[in-house]
Amino acid sequence: MKVTHKAVFETSMGNITAGFYGEEMPGTVENFVKHIEAGFYSKLIFHRVIKGFVIQGGGFINGMFEKAAMSTPIKLEISDNVKHEKYTFSMARTSDPNSATSQFFICTDKCEDLDGSYAAFGTVLEGFEVVDNIEKLETKSVRHFDDVPKTSVVINKAYMLS
Repeated sequence: MKVTHKAVFETSMGNITAGFYGEEMPGTVENFVKHIEAGFYSKLIFHRVIKGFVIQGGGFINGMFEKAAMSTPIKLEISDNVKHEKYTFSMARTSDPNSATSQFFICTDKCEDLDGSYAAFGTVLEGFEVVDNIEKLETKSVRHFDDVPKTSVVINKAYMLS
């Protein structure tokens, strides 16, 4: 799989460098890059951590207050070539397959049950230990949200690499 775009997520626990598969997942990558270039992810948190499954971010600020997405939902893209392996980036969504906007998750283990149902579109290139450390955080419930890290992990800034 060819990485066509790279981005850095500077978090309060360290940096994660990601590579995205623009040839395989063009609409998904275009949407994600648009959010990064607009500064959308700055100050958002990883709001959901499930050990052995995923860490999720891209939609909430501290206190679990939702940030409105800047785009309408995108159509679900699936590629048989992009699987939900450990460290895969994928789009989060509601029960509607065509509802992804800005929220994403990073798999912390092989998640083959998600293949064919969620848009896997990239991978971690550097910062594996940051993902692993986020996954180890203790979680709590905040209002009706479960699996919220007790220690906030803030995306201070996200930007594209040339």
